[in-house]
Amino acid sequence: MRESSGGIQDVVRRIRGEFLEMPGLRLTPEQARRLWRLDETACNAVLGALVDARFLAKTRDGAFVRQDHNSY
Repeated sequence: MRESSGGIQDVVRRIRGEFLEMPGLRLTPEQARRLWRLDETACNAVLGALVDARFLAKTRDGAFVRQDHNSY
C-alpha cells in the first residue's frame, strides 16, 4: 500500500480507532499487515508512529498492544 502523508494519517486514525474500540487487542506485525492490508514498510511506519506517540507498546514477543492495556 502506497500512501501519501495524508493517507498515512488516515490509516493511523483508523488503526488507533480499532485499538480504542477493542480493548485488549493484541497484534503481531504480520497480523496487522493482513488485517489492514498494508505492506511491510507502511505497517512498520504506522505501528512505529503509534509507539512513538505512546499510544501503542511493543511486547517482549513483538506484538503491539494499547499502551494503557499493556499486560506484558
